Amino acid sequence: MKKSILVLAALGLTIGLTALNATVASEKATDDVKSVGWFVANIKDARLQNQQCHNTPSLQSSQNCANALHALEISFKGAN
Repeated sequence: MKKSILVLAALGLTIGLTALNATVASEKATDDVKSVGWFVANIKDARLQNQQCHNTPSLQSSQNCANALHALEISFKGAN
């Protein structure tokens, strides 16, 4: 009986810490949003951001991923 309570407590703590970590990460991500223009001016950073977005599915819907991809599209196609 005591083991099952300890296991449930550990599981609850793990879930709680995971949720807290996800919340902190999403708040941090919104603080450092860079514009499309910034990524166009810093194309190496746009490539790095795009690679991170490709490798991390949870980042793919972030504003930085969208902006970096848009900047890369502009750099390859031109501004037209």
